[in-house]
Amino acid sequence: MKKIDIISLANASKKLKIALLKKLGYNSDGIYVTGKHGEKVLDKYTIEPVRLDNMMILPGPANPIILDNNIFSLMEYLEEYKKEI
Repeated sequence: MKKIDIISLANASKKLKIALLKKLGYNSDGIYVTGKHGEKVLDKYTIEPVRLDNMMILPGPANPIILDNNIFSLMEYLEEYKKEI
């Protein structure tokens, strides 16, 4: 079983969140999480754009997964990746 550190981004500044996203190969337009070409990143499970102020960054098989911070997305993530986390 992998050790996962959990860090809340709830009180992190917008500047810190954007810097973290850039380190991970993403960006932000100040409201939404964006990809390398400026496209909005969609939550894998709700297919809705992920807002900067409501994002979760979770471990993925190859790269981190960025989701909207809602119970549905979290439960779907846990179900899909339960053997890997």
